[in-house]
Amino acid sequence: MLLEKMLQSQGFGSRKHCRQLIQQGAVSIGDQLVTSPGDQVDVQNLNYRVYGQTYDYHEKVYIALNKPRGYECSHQATHHFSVFGLFDSILLNRGLQCVGRLDQDTTGLLLMTDDGQFLQALTHPKKHVPKVYQMHTADAVTPEQLQQLQQGVELRNEQGTFAATDVKILADRQLQMTIHQGVYHQVKRMLAAVGNKVETLHRQQIGKLALNELAEGEWVYLNPGQLMAVRHAADSDLIMV
Repeated sequence: MLLEKMLQSQGFGSRKHCRQLIQQGAVSIGDQLVTSPGDQVDVQNLNYRVYGQTYDYHEKVYIALNKPRGYECSHQATHHFSVFGLFDSILLNRGLQCVGRLDQDTTGLLLMTDDGQFLQALTHPKKHVPKVYQMHTADAVTPEQLQQLQQGVELRNEQGTFAATDVKILADRQLQMTIHQGVYHQVKRMLAAVGNKVETLHRQQIGKLALNELAEGEWVYLNPGQLMAVRHAADSDLIMV
């Protein structure tokens, strides 16, 4: 791949700007400074530096973020911070998008990507990617409410019923459950439908990818194994991030 085209694909700006970076001596590969924009580079396992900072080449980026409370999944956040403010301009220049959304008061696992096909595959209504949520509820969950959640509830202005699987009481007023759809405010509306209320909500897992030591506000690139755990959940062991 042409060096200037490689830099452009990685979010360093327009083709013209990338050409200028190279000509100004800002780019090096290995220990060698490169000043010719027309040089060909092998992008396989490519490491390079721009102004002394090291980068790895990514054809597409797949990111796991532990979303903090008080952040909106929007570029144009109105009343809170934007999750996109947690990333540098180079990633944003690639067209980074949220794979689905979490409310501003919901914490936990949020995937980000610049791969439109990956985004569409995971968010398509027919995909039914399982997502595990943990929550504190206003009242203790009763056996009757547990049964209703597992059997399915109706939600206003939505077609069909919505059921949870693997519903577990973790502690007093603390519940974990898995949902397989992704309609607006689904978990909160399901608890309201059985006569309870979600007070705090956290997404712990998507597919077979689960949060472990990633602190709130931190993010990592997904490796191939972690990416497969999201894409092929039924065939994968649980993988931590």
